[in-house]
Amino acid sequence: MNQAQTTSNGQRLFGTVLVANRGEIACRVIRTLKSLGIHSVAIYSDADAGARHVREADAAVRIGPAPAAESYLNIDAVLAACRLSGADAVHPGYGFLSENVEFARALESAGIVFIGPGVDALNIMGDKIRSKHQVAGYGVPTVPGVAEPGMTDADLVAAADSVGFPLLIKPSAGGGGKGMEAVAAAADLPAALATARRVASSAFGDDTLFLERLVQTPRHIEVQVLADNHGNVIHLGERECSLQRRHQKVIEEAPSPLLSGLADGAALRAQLGEAACNAARSVAYSGAGTVEFLVSDAAPGEFFFMEMNTRLQVEHPVTEMVTGIDLVEWQIRIAAGEPLTVQQSDVHLSGHAVEARVYAELPQKNFLPVTGTVRVLAEPISTPGSADRVRVDSALLPGLELSANYDPMLAKVIAWGTDRPAALAALDTALAGYVALGVDTNVEYLRLLVADPDVQAGHLDTGLIERKLPDLAFRAVGPSETAAAALIALAAEAGAAAAAPAAAGPWTHRDNWRLGAAPPRRFTFALPTGGTAAVDVTAPTPNAQTVEGLIAIDGGPAVAASLRISGAQAVVTLEGVATTYSFATVWPETSPAHSSPPASDVPLQIFLGDHGWACRLEKLTREARLSRVRDAIQRDAGAADPDVRSPMTGTVVSVPVQHGDTVAAGQVLVSVEAMKMEHQLVAPFAGTVHVTARTGDLVKADQILASIHPDPAVNLPADSAPASPELSPTEGARP
Repeated sequence: MNQAQTTSNGQRLFGTVLVANRGEIACRVIRTLKSLGIHSVAIYSDADAGARHVREADAAVRIGPAPAAESYLNIDAVLAACRLSGADAVHPGYGFLSENVEFARALESAGIVFIGPGVDALNIMGDKIRSKHQVAGYGVPTVPGVAEPGMTDADLVAAADSVGFPLLIKPSAGGGGKGMEAVAAAADLPAALATARRVASSAFGDDTLFLERLVQTPRHIEVQVLADNHGNVIHLGERECSLQRRHQKVIEEAPSPLLSGLADGAALRAQLGEAACNAARSVAYSGAGTVEFLVSDAAPGEFFFMEMNTRLQVEHPVTEMVTGIDLVEWQIRIAAGEPLTVQQSDVHLSGHAVEARVYAELPQKNFLPVTGTVRVLAEPISTPGSADRVRVDSALLPGLELSANYDPMLAKVIAWGTDRPAALAALDTALAGYVALGVDTNVEYLRLLVADPDVQAGHLDTGLIERKLPDLAFRAVGPSETAAAALIALAAEAGAAAAAPAAAGPWTHRDNWRLGAAPPRRFTFALPTGGTAAVDVTAPTPNAQTVEGLIAIDGGPAVAASLRISGAQAVVTLEGVATTYSFATVWPETSPAHSSPPASDVPLQIFLGDHGWACRLEKLTREARLSRVRDAIQRDAGAADPDVRSPMTGTVVSVPVQHGDTVAAGQVLVSVEAMKMEHQLVAPFAGTVHVTARTGDLVKADQILASIHPDPAVNLPADSAPASPELSPTEGARP
């Protein structure tokens, strides 16, 4: 037997472990399983048949259709995969079934080891109401509030005054911020409770809610614990997770800059660590777990227990980088019965580590999740011998299509440095080298956030992102990018023409050929901001790798421009200034561009990337340009769009209005859920609603779900005559 397959006391480790998860965490667990010589088994839904975790595992088992409820959350399907693969144990990763007590019981009944805590610990800590009462009995401070099982909305409304406003509604089951609602005033409470119950029921199958005091300018600090089945419990220091949006963490680090900056920081770290260990002891915890605390930024000595996550955390790599301890390996060893050989005195925090989560989302649009296909991928790695270390935990592959059925997190970029400034600098450098074209990501936003003076200084709290977002200077598409898009489009057409079968003379081509000098080609691009840019290109002999000529943008003067393409990189020179872009071009699936003769008037998507910034420019066809002109004629400039469209691919979960209802501006018409987030679409102005969506419908991005027939008496400017059915240019906005 390979020595790597035994515990420190000679006991056998598992022969086969099934990873009951997907994405980057499945890949990360498989990596440690391979290092231990353990046979790894992946599971996958139909949407993940070609996923990276499936390719990296030693074996893989299909468990169902794309929806998580029919695959990754289907306990019977996962158990069947265990039997089919002969798994001795299951590692649940995080999310999905990782904290599901029924799953742990089912494995126990089947004689399969659950790599996680016991059923009792899952049962108690999985209920936030019960867990608060449990840890309080062990001297762990908790947030003041009202937390009793079975409280109705009326009970919670009646109890709210005793908690005080602002307050926080929290689901008793689950985590990740889902279903949490901050409420500033009593009048807002009933609607917030309804939303919280719907989200909690959908996400966790349990709509039990409770209320807590909303701690002002709180810092989210959590402590990693390890506990074995022999009574040993240690902590591995704390992580700072205060940079969040919608209660979802974005950047995490270890150790906390708050504690590191205090004169008595070591003493507070010890207090937090002991409180976390006591929380684990209160339920005879086993394995790796995280105890989360709210710490007052104004009074750091005051901290409150929030919850215990009875699983591995997304941000566990920062702890691994500062302690040198592989948490997944210890999860496996503890589950196999090995006692902890690491004592509290052995734990030392070395340097500083920071993690940034890469999401498929649009930060400029309130972090709206998006789907897409990865066209070009380049993820940073550490340079051998460098003082700073970089790690990327990722599930991305070129050609991977992102599904709306799952969380929008794509990868994690983790950087280590000798101190916090060095770690932040290393993270920024790594993000600047991160390329994932074909899908919108938050990488540019992460770089802006890391560079923020408050973040650099360690002045953090959970509301910082919302405060900073409106003032961040996102990079806009400029002349260099529109020039690049036009030159790349011309090169793409030239490449398509060269690859097409030979045509019977120039008269069969649709490329504006004429005798004499080469005519200019006009390209019109749809910009990410919603406008367009017109680019005229004069280039006599373009080919798939090289274009040289003149460019005029939006009727401006013609200037010298050139393009050199090498692989997925394009060097664009405009008026003597060269810029290197990562790029990808995507023709439509049924594009006539590859037919003979190739057509120039076909849509084409061009993706550009530059030091973490990326954009998508769509070359418009003649028909698309005319459609935009017609729309502009039919609707006055500045008037709101009467059509309410889905901002992303997803599922309609609520339609609170009826066809023909009279609605007010801002009233919720449809709620759409995608990538585990719910988005409410509202009426752009008052009027009569025409609803085309039904609860349960699967909808595409930009699909019309409702339309508003305006009420002129409500929407007209005050000085307009009632007979004039024009909208005020300041009324409403497209959702």
